[in-house]
Amino acid sequence: MGQALLWLGPALLLIFGVVVYPAVELVKASLSRYSITGLRKGDAGLDNYTNVLANESLGTVLTNTLVWVVAVVALTILISLGLAQFLTKEFWGRRIVRWAVIVPWAASLVITARLFSLIYSYYYGTLNAVLLKIGLVDTPIDFLGDDRWIMPSMIAVGVFVSIPFTAYVFVAGLHAIPTDVYEAARIDGASPWQIWRRITLPLLRPAILVATVLNMIYVFNSFPIIYTLNESNPGFSHDTTITFMYKLAFKSAEKDVGQSAAAGLFNVLLILVAVVIYLRVSRWREEEES
Repeated sequence: MGQALLWLGPALLLIFGVVVYPAVELVKASLSRYSITGLRKGDAGLDNYTNVLANESLGTVLTNTLVWVVAVVALTILISLGLAQFLTKEFWGRRIVRWAVIVPWAASLVITARLFSLIYSYYYGTLNAVLLKIGLVDTPIDFLGDDRWIMPSMIAVGVFVSIPFTAYVFVAGLHAIPTDVYEAARIDGASPWQIWRRITLPLLRPAILVATVLNMIYVFNSFPIIYTLNESNPGFSHDTTITFMYKLAFKSAEKDVGQSAAAGLFNVLLILVAVVIYLRVSRWREEEES
């Protein structure tokens, strides 16, 4: 027992330092009252929670979060499935393409978001220049100022940075499928679509499950993209829960750290609920098919 604790000790200390301690501090902060300078003034009870729930922008923020997470995760999974199939094929320059695919994932999110803010720019953006050049639009589109375009623009960036990791998870899953299974299916006369639907997709399900759960957690907490592309817009009209928390603490008139902590706890609970629901639905579908 003592030897086991000796080996587990560093890992347990790390978990305590980066998970348990911050979680306890988050709960304590959510039950406290703070001054505008961030100094603790005393206990707040459940006032911070009731104030967050009473915030008139909460419904909009939750709707934005739902749209953001569902759209980014769904599009990422679908595109990554196709890209992974392509990356497993033999073709000239495959190694170069594989290296190129990983670049968006390796780059800093802040730099990527700032780069896209320049691409989306109304006055000198590359995207508007191309659209005007080929005649798809007559006037520039305000991608980061028009309510119709802000969320789709952020979703596009979210998908762009999420694809590399997800595609490589699927590439690993595809390489793990035995080749003799495909050979047997071809001998039996199965079409490419039947092979993909009846063999590839079911055997790739564990990889899809892992990629979906990790992407849900990652996208829920994707602060740099939303904040960088949405920083010029006032209020919470295009915020998700993660930027809502930040603005409560640092951008609102009250600069209320306690309310921000309460919103952070709600965000953690939302992630847990979303992941549990997805795992339950996935298990139910698997049982139905079996």
